[in-house]
Amino acid sequence: MHTDTERCVRAVQSKDARFDGWFFTAVLTTRIYCRPSCPVVPPKPENMTFYPSAAACQQAGFRACKRCRPDTSPGSPEWNQRADLVARAMRLIGDGVVDREGVPGLATRLGYSTRQIERQLLAELGAGPLALARAQRAQTARLLIETTSLPMAEIAFAAGFSSIRTFNDTVREVFALSPSELRARLPKKRAGVTPGVLSLRLPFRAPLNPDNLFGHLAATAVPGVEEWRDGAYRRTLRLPYGHGIVALTPMSDHIACRLTLSDLRDLPVAISRCRRMLDLDADPVAVDDQLRTDPLLAPLIDKAPGRRVPRTVDEAEFAVRAVLGQQVSTAAARTHAARLVTAHGESVEDPEGGLTHLFPSAAALAALDPESLAMPRTRRTTFTTLVRQLADGALHLGVESDWAEARARLLALPGFGPWTVDVIAMRALGDPDAFLATDLGIRRAAQELGLPSTPAALTARAAAWRPWRAYAVQYLWATDSHPINFLPV
Repeated sequence: MHTDTERCVRAVQSKDARFDGWFFTAVLTTRIYCRPSCPVVPPKPENMTFYPSAAACQQAGFRACKRCRPDTSPGSPEWNQRADLVARAMRLIGDGVVDREGVPGLATRLGYSTRQIERQLLAELGAGPLALARAQRAQTARLLIETTSLPMAEIAFAAGFSSIRTFNDTVREVFALSPSELRARLPKKRAGVTPGVLSLRLPFRAPLNPDNLFGHLAATAVPGVEEWRDGAYRRTLRLPYGHGIVALTPMSDHIACRLTLSDLRDLPVAISRCRRMLDLDADPVAVDDQLRTDPLLAPLIDKAPGRRVPRTVDEAEFAVRAVLGQQVSTAAARTHAARLVTAHGESVEDPEGGLTHLFPSAAALAALDPESLAMPRTRRTTFTTLVRQLADGALHLGVESDWAEARARLLALPGFGPWTVDVIAMRALGDPDAFLATDLGIRRAAQELGLPSTPAALTARAAAWRPWRAYAVQYLWATDSHPINFLPV
């Protein structure tokens, strides 16, 4: 979008928050870059230039605006609605792969050369993987400076910088303030700060309907791993350097996030995975406008716009839970999962109590005795085949997965039919166009609305909803009185 100057200027002049994260406005006279909704008086059009990423702005010598804080804007929805190389690379960079494995590690995961990845990222985003990862490190550093009382040296290494000097230079270059000056700008007394707990605000594009989003997560919560408490969804996180516990509370203009981490280096990864789970980088206006063109869906959207797709923080975990949920009730699936957690999950300490384990890893599940599984033999075969392939790497499910390839690999496994593959594609892989035409709840809703109720006919009708059929599933599910559709009291 950043190449459409006229459209960008209109968005800046109207302070349209919908475009935050889509592009960034760099002001040639002040050498500052902003989000489109920056509250200051817009600059003259001839003094504006537009970039597709904060990293590109920084590489061009612009510093972040202190008023609108463009580094905290929602991410571009492009990276979660596409499955091409650039989108998959951006999801991996957000997951911290460049910091942990370098650009060669990124290239290995994607199956391309480092040169090809550099070329495509530069062409579309104006910055290479190292610059994009550097921008993310700067944002992480700012979060730690503003939300903790940690010494600057600890913050530097937790944010992923290789030296304190690089940390100081980067913060000063990006924010036009030294780390100490950033902290000095904060109020002297910050109420409610709990030692060891990071309190953050996760932004999103309005509108956001939290009912089905948090309702689904709470209704399917696995005891010991997840819970709904005091208006917040809480769960344990398995992270690259350790583990964490997160509490997510829906607010009117943001999601309140409280994180407890065993290793602060996991902060950017934890934030990225929570944003992905809650689908916070979606563009709800674009989605709803497309679905509203169907006169039978329009009343559902007008009644409760802004539904998101509830996703996951761990793709392999969700695939296992999808198999446990085949042809059983939500309560039965939770019971099966809870037994596995108790027997094979890793214990963690929760300062608030309630959460006790990480969900078992694929390796731990592959080592269990199949006869100990209280499920039909055919589903037991499905389960053991899945976890064995996940454990030995024959099947990999992650943010970088090619959706078509992953679908084909899943369909080749015994016991994997269209419903299981599509629900994994929708909620684990993040395919916004996944569609559950065979789902009983979808067929029932279709019949009540006057839509075709047979899978083939409904799929044909749903072609007009593309590429947002996963969101149509949320609106159709919402016609039922199942607990997944309601924010817990």
